Amino acid sequence: MSSEVLRDIVEKVNAAPDLGTALKIVVTDVKAVMTVDVCSVYLRDFERDEFVLMATDGLRKEAVGKVRMRSSQGLVGLVAERSEPVNLEEATGHPRYLFLAETGEERFHGFLGVPVLRHRRVIGVLVVRQRAMREFVEEEVDLLLTLAWRLADAIGHVETLSEVIALREEPSGGNRPLFGLGGAPGVATGKVLVVYPPADLDSVPERAPNHVGQEIAQFEQVVQTVRDEVAALGRDVGGRLGAEERALFDAYAAMVSSDSLVQGTIDRIRSGQWAPSALRDTVREHVAAFEAISDPYLRERASDVRDLGRLLLTHLQAGEKGQREYPRRTVLVGEEITAVQLAQVPPDRCVGVISAHGSGFSHVAILCRAMGIPAVMGVEDLPVGQLEGSEVVVDGYAGRVYVSPSRAILADFQELAREEAALSAELARDRHLPAETTDACQVSVFINAGLQAETVNLADSGAQGVGLYRTEFPFLVRDRFPGEEEQVRLYRQVLEVCHPATVTLRTLDVGGDKVLPYLPISEANPFLGWRGVRVTLDHPDIFMIQLRAMLRANAGLGNLQIMFPMISGVSELDQCLNLLARARRELIEEYGEVEPYQVGVMIEVPSAVYAIDRLAQRVDFISIGTNDLTQYLLAVDRNNERVAELYDHLHPSVLRAIEAIVDGAHRYGRTVSVCGEMAEDPVAVLMLIGLGVDKLSVSGASVARIKHVIRKANRRDAVELLEDMYGQDDAVTIRFLLSGAIEELGLGGLVRAGR
Repeated sequence: MSSEVLRDIVEKVNAAPDLGTALKIVVTDVKAVMTVDVCSVYLRDFERDEFVLMATDGLRKEAVGKVRMRSSQGLVGLVAERSEPVNLEEATGHPRYLFLAETGEERFHGFLGVPVLRHRRVIGVLVVRQRAMREFVEEEVDLLLTLAWRLADAIGHVETLSEVIALREEPSGGNRPLFGLGGAPGVATGKVLVVYPPADLDSVPERAPNHVGQEIAQFEQVVQTVRDEVAALGRDVGGRLGAEERALFDAYAAMVSSDSLVQGTIDRIRSGQWAPSALRDTVREHVAAFEAISDPYLRERASDVRDLGRLLLTHLQAGEKGQREYPRRTVLVGEEITAVQLAQVPPDRCVGVISAHGSGFSHVAILCRAMGIPAVMGVEDLPVGQLEGSEVVVDGYAGRVYVSPSRAILADFQELAREEAALSAELARDRHLPAETTDACQVSVFINAGLQAETVNLADSGAQGVGLYRTEFPFLVRDRFPGEEEQVRLYRQVLEVCHPATVTLRTLDVGGDKVLPYLPISEANPFLGWRGVRVTLDHPDIFMIQLRAMLRANAGLGNLQIMFPMISGVSELDQCLNLLARARRELIEEYGEVEPYQVGVMIEVPSAVYAIDRLAQRVDFISIGTNDLTQYLLAVDRNNERVAELYDHLHPSVLRAIEAIVDGAHRYGRTVSVCGEMAEDPVAVLMLIGLGVDKLSVSGASVARIKHVIRKANRRDAVELLEDMYGQDDAVTIRFLLSGAIEELGLGGLVRAGR
C-alpha cells in the first residue's frame, strides 16, 4: 500500500456522509490493496465493555452490528489490551483465538490486528485475515498502523460511538445518550426545533455589480435594517438577561456598523464586486482575524461575525425573514447555534439548547448560563436534520442528550428539573447573604466583566465588586486605538455604576495571537509570544493613554484598582509602575490632584510564582489567573482537543503553586483573589478556601452558587481536606475525592442534576 493509496483512502473516508459509509470504505479498500481475504473493523462500546463488529469485507454482512465480544476476549481483545499490533502467521493455535461461527468465518490462519487509538484509549481494532498462513511484513504492519492512526478522528467521538451502536439496535433511541460538552448547567425536557443558517456566505458566486451606486445604497440600507433588528432583539431579551449579557447585542450592533466591516464591503463593491461577494470577502477577513486569537472567549467572536454576515446576506437576498412557530417547550438544535437565533425564541418557550459545534466559551453558552437555559455543546455526529419535532432530554451538567427518551428516563429528568427549580429559587433568595464559612471566615465574591461599562449591575448579582474588568474589548471591536477621552468615558461609567464598591481594571491584554485588526502580528508560537504587558511596554504611548484614562475616570470616586496582566518578573512590574507614576505626575500637573487607587498584579506565568515575595512588596493586591497559570504549568493547550483532557486546575502542581502565591502574598499583608474557571468550579472552591484565598471573581451567573458553597464550607475542614489532596498523584483522583466531599456538604446539586 503506497502513501498515495493511503492518502486516497483517508480522503474518501473524510468525505463520507456518515460513520457507516466511512467504515465500509476502509474495509473494502484495505482488503483490495493488501490482497487479503478479510478486512474488518471492530469498535468499542465502552458502556458494555465490548467490541462490536461494525464493518467487514469477507465475513457475513448480517453479522455487522450484532456480533459482540467482551473486551477481554479473543485476539481483538488482545490487541486492545496491549495497545499494539498483533501479527500471527497461525492465529488458530493462539490461546486467545476465538472462533465466531455467526460471522461465517472459515479457519483463517494469517492475522494482523492494529489498535485504533484516540486520546490514549483504544476505541477500535482494524483487522485483516488470510486463509493461508501468512505473517505480515513490517511494511504492511506500519502501513496498517498509519491508516488506523489517520482514521481515529474520522471514526469519531468514542461515547457517540456507543449511541451509534445503540440506535442501530434501538431505533427509538431508548435510554442511551449522545455526549457533548456541558455548555450551561441544568436539565430540561422539550421538543426539538432545528435552526439553520439564514444564508450561506460560502456559496455566493463572483459577479460584477450591475450598478455600483445602487449596490452601495442597497447594502447601506441592509446595514441599517440589521442594526435595528439586533437592537430590537437586545430590547426583547432585556428582561431575561443581566446587563452584562445584554451588552452582547450592543457589541453586535457595534460590529455591524463598524467602519472596517461596512466600509470594507463598500470598497470592494467600488473595486468591481457585487454586494454579496464583497460582503463575503470582508466577513472572511474578519473571521480569520478572530480565529487567529488564542483566547477562547475572543476566538468565539468569529462565529458572531459569521452570524452577522449571514444576517446581512439574508436581507440582501430575500428581504425580511418570516416568523417561525415555536413549540411550548422548545429545545433549540442546530449545527452551530448563535446568540441571535437564541434571542429570537420567545422567552417563555426556550427550555434547552443543543449544538453540534461550539464550546463553553461561545456567546450562546454565555447567554444560556445567564438565562438559566441548560445547554449541551459540541455534540459530535449529532443528526441535526433528523431531530425536528423529537422529544429530547438535555443534561447540561454531564453534557448528555437523550433522543426520544423512554418513559422512565423522561420521568426521572422531569423530577430532576423540579428539584433544579427549587434549588435555583433558594440560591436566588440567598444571593445577598454574606459569603462567610461556617467558622466565620470571609471569602469575598466579585464578578468578572468587560463588555461595556454601563452593563455592570452589582445590585442584582449579589457580588461585592468587580474583580476583573477586561479593558481589551473596546480595542478589539474598533478599527483604531480608542483615544483617551473615549476610554475615560468608558471607565468612568463602570466606576460610577459600582461606587463605592471597588472595580479592578486590567490593563490591555492583547498581542501575540490575540491580534488587533489594526496591529497585525504573526508568530510561530503565540502562546509564548508578544502579549499582555509585553505589548503595552513596547508601546508606552498606548499604555500611557490607558493609564491616564483610568486615573482620570477615578476622579472624585476612589474605587479604582489597576491590575497588570502577564507579568513574568520584577523588571516588567517595575516598568509598569514607573509608567503609572509618570501618568499620575502628569495628571497632578494638569488637574492638581489624583484620587487614591490601588495597584495589583496578575499571576499567570510560572516564573512569577517564584518571584511572589518581590512582587508582593511592590503592589497592593495579588490576583491569580488560573486559566493561563494551569495551562503554562502543565504545558497543555486546553483548546487542543488532543491534549485538553490533561488540563485540570486541580492538578497537585497547580494547588502547590497557588499555595506558594497565597503564602508569599500574605507575608506582606496582600490580599489574594482568584479569577477564571477555577473560581467558578464548586469542587475547586473547597480547595481555594483551604488555601486561604481572600477573594473569588466569577461570572455574574455564578455568584449565587459560589456564595452558597462558601456558606456551607468550613475553613478548618477545607485545610484538612487540602492536606489529604496533596497526597494524591493526579487531578482525576483529587476531583473524584472532592466530589464526594461536595456531596457530604449537601452541595451535589451544584455539580450534577438534581439537589
